[in-house]
Amino acid sequence: MAAMSYLSVIERYHEYETTVHELLESILTGMADADLFHQPKIDIKAMKGIASSYPFVELMYLLDTQGQQISQNIAVVNHQIKLIPLGLNRDRSQRPYFINRDQSDGVNITRPYLSNASGHLCLSASLAIYQQEKKLGYLVVDVDLTCLIEFMMGDSARRRVTPAFKAIYGVIVAGLFVLVAVLLWTALRDIYGLFTVEHIGQDPLQPFGIIIFITLALAIFDLGKTILEEEILMHKDIFRHSSTRRTITRFVSTILIAISIEALLTMFKASLGEKQYIEPAIWMMLAVVGLLVGLGAYVYLGAKAEWLLIKTQAYKNGKNKAGGTTN
Repeated sequence: MAAMSYLSVIERYHEYETTVHELLESILTGMADADLFHQPKIDIKAMKGIASSYPFVELMYLLDTQGQQISQNIAVVNHQIKLIPLGLNRDRSQRPYFINRDQSDGVNITRPYLSNASGHLCLSASLAIYQQEKKLGYLVVDVDLTCLIEFMMGDSARRRVTPAFKAIYGVIVAGLFVLVAVLLWTALRDIYGLFTVEHIGQDPLQPFGIIIFITLALAIFDLGKTILEEEILMHKDIFRHSSTRRTITRFVSTILIAISIEALLTMFKASLGEKQYIEPAIWMMLAVVGLLVGLGAYVYLGAKAEWLLIKTQAYKNGKNKAGGTTN
C-alpha cells in the first residue's frame, strides 16, 4: 500500500478528467473576487477557506495581465497557511497556465506536470479576474494531483491508517518467514540424517518427507513474498479490479504449486508399493485440474469485465466532453 505511482495517478486523472476540471472550475469561480487585487489580507482568508474544504490545494498566487507575479506564494504546509515571498515579481508569462490566455478568459487548466515548488505531480488552474470590464490579472491555484485523485475517490481516510495496515502486514510476513526458516532447518537436519551410518537404508520414504518440508517452505515463502510486495512495497489500487485479481491469482498459483508437488509425491509413494496413496493422489490431481480451470475462468472473466468497465467510462467521458464543447 505504498503511495500511488505517477503512472497510476495519470491513468486515474484521464478517467476522471471531466470531473476534475469541473471541480477546479467551481473552486476558482468561488474564489474569484476583484478584492484579491486590492486588499492584501483577503487572499490569505480565501486560501484558508479553500484549504479547509479541499486538502489537495497547495498553492495560490496572483499574476498581472503580463504574467508577472504580484503576490507572494500562499502555500499550505502541514495544514498551515504560510507566505512564501520567493515567487514575488517572478515572470511567469511562459508557464503553461498563462500561455494563450488571450484565447480563453475562463478557467484554464494545465496538463499534469511536476511542480517546481513541491516536486509532486500537480495541476495549475488560472482564471482572469475583471472589475467593471477591466482585466485586473489572473488568479492561479496549484493542486496536488495525487491528493486530488484520492479526495475524489474517497480514499483519504484509508490513506491515513495505511501505516497501521503496513505494520500489521509486516508482522504477519515476519512470522511467515520465521516459519519458513524452521521448515528449512528441519529439512536440512533430515538431509543430514540421511547420510549418517545408522539411518542409511532404513526408510526409503524418508526423502519424501524432506521434500514435503521444502515444498511447504517454498509455498509459505511465496505467500509471504506476495503479501510483502502487494500490501507493503507496492501501491495497491483497491478500486481497480486488476489489482485484486493479480493478488488472488498469485495466491491461488502458490496453492496450485504446493498441491501439485504433494500429488506428485503421493503418486511416487504409491508406485513404491504404498497402494493406499493411489486414491488420494488421484483426488489431488483432480483438485489441481479444477483449480486451474477455475483460475483460468476467473482471470478471463475478470479481465473481460474490467475491459467493459473501462470502455463504458471512456464512452461517458467522451459524451461529457462532447457536451461541454457543444455548450
